[in-house]
Amino acid sequence: MSSKISRRKFLETGAMAAAGLTVIPSSVLGKSMGHTAPSDKLNIAGVGVGGMGFANLKNLESQNIVGLCDVDWKYSQRVFDYFPKAKKYYDYRKMYQELGKSIDAVVVATADHTHALIAAEAMTMGKHVFVQKPLTHSVYESRLLTRLAQKHKVATSMGNQGSSGPGVRQVIDWISDGQIGEVTKVETFTDRPIWPQGLMTPKQADKIPSTLNWDLFIGPANKRPFNNIYHPWNWRGWWDFGTGALGDMACHILHPVFKGLNLGYPTKVQGSSTMLLTDCAPNAQMVKYIFPQRNNLPKVAMPEVEVYWYDGGLLPMRPKGVPAGKNLNDQGGGVIFHGTKDTLICGCYGVNPWLVSGRKPNSPKTQREVTLSHEMDWVRACKESPENRVETASPFIEAGPFNEMVVMGVLAVRLQSLNQELEWDGENMRFTNIPADATIRTIVEDGFKITDGHPTFNKTWTEPVNAIEYANELIKHTYKNGYKLPAMP
Repeated sequence: MSSKISRRKFLETGAMAAAGLTVIPSSVLGKSMGHTAPSDKLNIAGVGVGGMGFANLKNLESQNIVGLCDVDWKYSQRVFDYFPKAKKYYDYRKMYQELGKSIDAVVVATADHTHALIAAEAMTMGKHVFVQKPLTHSVYESRLLTRLAQKHKVATSMGNQGSSGPGVRQVIDWISDGQIGEVTKVETFTDRPIWPQGLMTPKQADKIPSTLNWDLFIGPANKRPFNNIYHPWNWRGWWDFGTGALGDMACHILHPVFKGLNLGYPTKVQGSSTMLLTDCAPNAQMVKYIFPQRNNLPKVAMPEVEVYWYDGGLLPMRPKGVPAGKNLNDQGGGVIFHGTKDTLICGCYGVNPWLVSGRKPNSPKTQREVTLSHEMDWVRACKESPENRVETASPFIEAGPFNEMVVMGVLAVRLQSLNQELEWDGENMRFTNIPADATIRTIVEDGFKITDGHPTFNKTWTEPVNAIEYANELIKHTYKNGYKLPAMP
């Protein structure tokens, strides 16, 4: 596109933009100002491309994929082959340094523990960001990304693609129209994990593949020897890198709950699980959240509500009236809204909502219909000016607080030995009722064995640590190995 434009054309374009009808072309304002015309293609870089990142980038291939970064070049070779024109990197920091001025947007699909680090730096550079779920590894990181998005006015989206689907919108419309009455209890579940969990820390160190930069994978976490059980993909079950089945799937399953019931910060939370090990998420877990009364909607009240989570094979009790033999697991999980008038059930991603009564309400549509793919809806938002932008289906202003709910469940499971409802001050990100002298121990190794026909229990525990300090570290991680987050705006 020519950089020359007539004065008349500039004034016409400017007037249209002021009316919210278009965005001034980048050829007029310049790429350095962060404006991109709707007709232009975004220059997108991907960080963590070997797994889900590849699926995201394929949905963005109508744009310019200019940079690909992954710590494992063998795992990512198929992605490099698919986008041969993109420059390849091991370290996202080097990619930002070399390509920063030419990048418009970044897709982050690394292990959970580096999401915030990579996305925060991109946002401070003025780049739009798409971040896979869970948005972050900790409560503090979620709050940080929310505020950075507001400060830098970039387009953002979390990779919970169900938020772009019709099921979530249908759930919201039925609830807001009063079709199921007041909701005081919600039960949710997933059939995950489908990766190993409940494992003791491996004692042997495997040889690091020549194509893997293990130090870059570790990033801000504590250093540990490489073992094949951690990578690829199985990092999800290890606390230093992932958030277990809850963190992996709750951003899909709890989203219609969070949005349909206008939830904010929980006031109380408590978790329980199978044997809790120091390093690895348990085989199965359950969490109870309590959310306070919210402002009533025009057609329905929003009373205090209890939200339950189950995974690892645990399931809620079957609701009364559900047809015998009907499988409530729809695409990986399910949600049961217990209303005073009816029971609403949907699947993972909010798919296929239905009422136990069999009614099919014709409620007015209140939610914006997303006609693009989840990724391309983000591209659409990237190309709109901040003043006229229509937010994505899962912008950080919503996804950030929602993700705080998700990782709060992880906190509850990891603090379960306190055996109490934990009272949460969401505004200040702290628990208010952990006794000052309470301690936490976790199991390093389960030493169960059979000796002379009799069981012997010989668990190895960590040394007890102060529970408040332990909780605070889970809320806001201490970054290691020289990595730092930007300051909270």
